[in-house]
Amino acid sequence: MSIWLRISEAISALAKGEGLSAVFDRLSSPPEKTVAFTIAVIALGAKMAKADGQVTKDEVVAFRQVFYIPASEEAGAARVFNMARQDVSGFDHYARRIAKMFGSGSEILSDLLEGLFHIAMADGFYHPNENKFLQDVAHIFGMSDAQFARFRSRHVPDANPDPFAVLGIEETNDMALVKTSWRQLVRECHPDIMMARGVPEEAVKLAEKRLIQINRAYDEILGKHG
Repeated sequence: MSIWLRISEAISALAKGEGLSAVFDRLSSPPEKTVAFTIAVIALGAKMAKADGQVTKDEVVAFRQVFYIPASEEAGAARVFNMARQDVSGFDHYARRIAKMFGSGSEILSDLLEGLFHIAMADGFYHPNENKFLQDVAHIFGMSDAQFARFRSRHVPDANPDPFAVLGIEETNDMALVKTSWRQLVRECHPDIMMARGVPEEAVKLAEKRLIQINRAYDEILGKHG
């Protein structure tokens, strides 16, 4: 059964009167973690959105870039998004539930934050409120300010990314450390590794963008020390 068919089943439960939080609980244990991950991206993305009402074209495009959404399931994805907008629970409520679901330090939390950054940049503008939202989510996920800065440098064009920050290390002349960090990040972006973490196949698309930035940072550092 595809991930979006599972989500459709969740939507049916919502239509019968179950709250979003109750449905989320039922999808929070194996083998449904990938469904919970997808709904988490949609729910937190909805909380981050600036405007009320229906999903915008830019947001739909962003979702499609993170997850493959069949045409027959687009209405369902939009419905989850809009229900999350109207849900009384705050974003911190969802973030804490997700952090508890996967555990502190889980790479899946990093994948989720990556997806949220992607959605935040859908309209080409990084609003200060979006920055505050994402930073708060990162802290709830147990991430440091330095880790958050690394995520931001990957996604925000005007962030003037520090190549060392992209690789998650302090500025150093130790090229062995630089190479080790680069190799580790490249390994984490490998599709097989991401799938093993329970990340939906569709979300692995984010790794392509991440790899480009990681390799660009590594090449920049090599160039300075060449």
